[in-house]
Amino acid sequence: MRLAAFNVENLFDRARVMNLDSWDDGRPILERFAALSLLLGEIVYSPEQKRKMAELLIELGLEKKDQSRFVILRRNRGKLLRRPKEGGIEIIANGRADWAGSLELRDEPIDEDAMRNTARVMSDIQTDILGVVEAEDRPGLAMFNAKILPAVGGIPFRHIMLIDGNDERGIDVGIMTREGFPIGELRSHVDDRLPNGSPVFSRDCPEYTVTTPMGNKVIVMVNHFKSKGYGGQAASDARRKAQAERVREIYQGLVTDGCEFVAVIGDLNDTPDSDPLRPLIANSDLKDVFQHPAFDDGGYPGTFNLCNASDKFDYILLSPALFQRVKGGGVFRQGMWPGVRPRRWDTYPELRKRNDAASDHAAIWVDIDV
Repeated sequence: MRLAAFNVENLFDRARVMNLDSWDDGRPILERFAALSLLLGEIVYSPEQKRKMAELLIELGLEKKDQSRFVILRRNRGKLLRRPKEGGIEIIANGRADWAGSLELRDEPIDEDAMRNTARVMSDIQTDILGVVEAEDRPGLAMFNAKILPAVGGIPFRHIMLIDGNDERGIDVGIMTREGFPIGELRSHVDDRLPNGSPVFSRDCPEYTVTTPMGNKVIVMVNHFKSKGYGGQAASDARRKAQAERVREIYQGLVTDGCEFVAVIGDLNDTPDSDPLRPLIANSDLKDVFQHPAFDDGGYPGTFNLCNASDKFDYILLSPALFQRVKGGGVFRQGMWPGVRPRRWDTYPELRKRNDAASDHAAIWVDIDV
């Protein structure tokens, strides 16, 4: 059985800010977006918070109207702000209950070459079970499977499942499996809560039970932890650590119930030595496939951007019984932008510029005799 994980960074539409030439170009916008979203969600707006909201709205290009190059402010009911003729913005709402609406990142269609390169990666890794991160929804994933994969010579997957998660932008995690690997029982953790009542998982931590041709049942938990890319570092770290702790609790519950074959896969958005991932990496018996002697990292320790050690974000963590059955594994970077001085790895001929990349993430895979 080949098991793989791939952050596709959306299949058909992607936040416009994510299509800029580099991650650093978009980071300030995403940070301001995150900060403003947090402030807008407050029950009561203090004078200082109102001042900061107005400042962030202007920095996001919303001083004159509710739509800028990267962001849309939707005001459905109530009154949030006014725009004086002399310029600037005045927040007139006194709290979240005074208005109804949302702050959203603007989407734009994925470049056709990028879309096809995503399909090439999904096809070329030749996996039986694929955990997909950042897919829009199940119909979109099914359409991509039925239409785009065959267009690049790929064979569509037989089974597809995706449960809508907590991200309002429709960034979800799902699973695709081949003939002979049916998806059986599934369980969502979309409603798991932190002590303050907010959701634990930014998306979800679904448990998918897949039966292999040998008759073994493997539970695959697909994850996408809180991003490091924007928002305050302390808050982001705390959220990822809470997610890691909850995944460990779920995993240990499965083991207690007699489940031998469990895999935690996906984009955990932090490095193996980080404090937020300690509950999973250091304080559980889950094993990172990168540590298996039969695993080939292709000469680079990371899975994101230029794949340095600080770019190790994507994981396949296996229970001891699965880890013992590993026969090989690797990192597939052919759909990633390779850099220019020098080019770090070979790519598809169709990948001529950064925006042609299938994703900023590599696909990772492992072969297991199960």
